[in-house]
Amino acid sequence: MQIKISNLSYKYPGAPTPVFEDFSFEATSGITLLKGFSGCGKSTLLRLIASLIKPQKGTIETSSKHRFGSSAYLRKDVGFVFQQLNLLPLASVKRNIHMAAQLADSPRQHADEWIEILGLTPLIKKTPFALSGGQQQRAAIARAMAKQPSIILLDEPTSGLDDLNTSVIAKALKEKTPKNSLCLVATHDSRLETIADEILDFNTFLPVEEHLQEMV
Repeated sequence: MQIKISNLSYKYPGAPTPVFEDFSFEATSGITLLKGFSGCGKSTLLRLIASLIKPQKGTIETSSKHRFGSSAYLRKDVGFVFQQLNLLPLASVKRNIHMAAQLADSPRQHADEWIEILGLTPLIKKTPFALSGGQQQRAAIARAMAKQPSIILLDEPTSGLDDLNTSVIAKALKEKTPKNSLCLVATHDSRLETIADEILDFNTFLPVEEHLQEMV
């Protein structure tokens, strides 16, 4: 899988300055960490690639067989884990994960494999409210991976997690992510650097908020 972004500009409605202005970026298969200060655009980039928001200018191209931005692209190609996780609150862990696989036409067996890989088997009948933060995070990642996505977008997947949960997630991503898939991970967590094929510091692309520098 490949992604090519050319001359992209994006500004949130009402914001005084753009998040991106004439921004270009390319990524290919493997795990790429996006690092940088809060507010530098990492999460926004993931949402743009997922076609959840639209740029004001520029293009985003992928090697997917589905048209970028189409329902099939988002349903089948993209596995997204938000910071808010967005698990269905009244559905069991198993139902959350199986439903994602079903909507993407992915075999239920693949969903069950990710339940096992991320140590969720004892929790499959529980709802998200009954899970710890680490368990919820693993369930959200399993739900995304159950789709067999070619584009995996993870927004701070280990933020606030203990070393054990982080190690389980890091090992699963490193060993079980398909080699032809593209995985972008927005993170501040240096513990994930060992699994990365490439690390991009967003501060080399985008300016740091100068008023913050003056405050320290």
